[in-house]
Amino acid sequence: MFDGKSKSLIPNGVIVVQGDKIIDVGSNVAIPSDAKVIDLGDMTLSPGFMDAHTHLTLDFTGNFNEKRLKEFQTNVSEMTLMAIPYARSTLEAGFTTVRDLGSRFAGSPEFVDVALRNAINHGITPGPHMLVATKGIGATGGHFDSTGGYRDKLFGREPDPSEGIADGPDEIRKAVRFEVKNGANVIKAAVSGGVLSLADEVDTPQFTPAEMAALVDESHRLRKKVAVHCHGDQAAREAIEAGVDSIEHGSFMKPETLQLMKTKGTYLVPTLMATEYIMSKIDSYPPALQAKARAAGAARSEMFRNAVKMGVKIALGTDAGVFPHGDNAKEFALMVGMGMQPIDALRSGTSNDADLLGIAQAVGTLEKGKRADIVAMPGDPTADITATERVSFVMKDGKIIRNGPATPRTAAVQDDDVDLPAD
Repeated sequence: MFDGKSKSLIPNGVIVVQGDKIIDVGSNVAIPSDAKVIDLGDMTLSPGFMDAHTHLTLDFTGNFNEKRLKEFQTNVSEMTLMAIPYARSTLEAGFTTVRDLGSRFAGSPEFVDVALRNAINHGITPGPHMLVATKGIGATGGHFDSTGGYRDKLFGREPDPSEGIADGPDEIRKAVRFEVKNGANVIKAAVSGGVLSLADEVDTPQFTPAEMAALVDESHRLRKKVAVHCHGDQAAREAIEAGVDSIEHGSFMKPETLQLMKTKGTYLVPTLMATEYIMSKIDSYPPALQAKARAAGAARSEMFRNAVKMGVKIALGTDAGVFPHGDNAKEFALMVGMGMQPIDALRSGTSNDADLLGIAQAVGTLEKGKRADIVAMPGDPTADITATERVSFVMKDGKIIRNGPATPRTAAVQDDDVDLPAD
């Protein structure tokens, strides 16, 4: 058993579940006489995996231009329905909690991620626990400005703070308040350029220090954490100084900036899987995006290795939606392949993520009183980290979601509470 915090696996792991909580856990724990026993054999139990950077309502895979056109041809109701299998695939892969960092849809004013989160919470459809960011906040012409790269007035008007596009400290505060009003659990902003945007350079700063300070101050005043999309070093340094909670991507960060992250306790969410997928399909993107992807891809590996060596706090996040939903666990092997110890990779996708998301009191480790979000994978993941990609048992809130090989329709939630010891 991997309990989410220890530096080694625990032999003969047993977890006793009642209702939606863990009531006992450890090695060779006594099994209640009236318990339903599920013996998983040669498996490793773990807290449910967590992904700190997903886009469950989006699909950026395939040909970029075709996908962009489809956005304009798909209504919001249809998009919500399309997100249901994405959520189910993610849960079946063992990811019982995700932080969903933005659901912009061709300038749509709707909050599709909020709708999906609420539908899951109400038991309407299966999916992971979701913390949602609604619309990413960005500058005019920046990475989150969906009108960038197109002729002026093609979309009728310039986007405003109600669509996440804000300039100056006051507009940024208004955008934060608007998103919290409409259900955001976390605030996401683009403080540097990005890869999958047409009109900006990938590493240029897009917020001033004053704008960054307003973003963090307003979000923290409203008790929301701040995640910032950031590839560039200067923008990352200014964001860290302002007090953001996590840097997403961080491709071009220099050692001095990583040291500042360590000093400040800022998390890095490296999203290695997104870069891996884009580079494997590089010819399907427009030439301008290809150049940006190659530059970011060339820089990110050294940055990540430096972060690991320096002891920067790292949380697993994948940017799912850039690659197919359900392949999230491939991030574990990428991190290990770039120098992270397997046990540390497992912590990054469990207890570290829970700490970053501010929900460590409920999830992230296998402990008495915590939520019964549990997965099992074959063999020893510290010897073969790719075992994380072969999860065959998933429990969320004490309900068995899956016990056996995955099929397209195996995510049916049981109606009965389960007392579960497993070894």
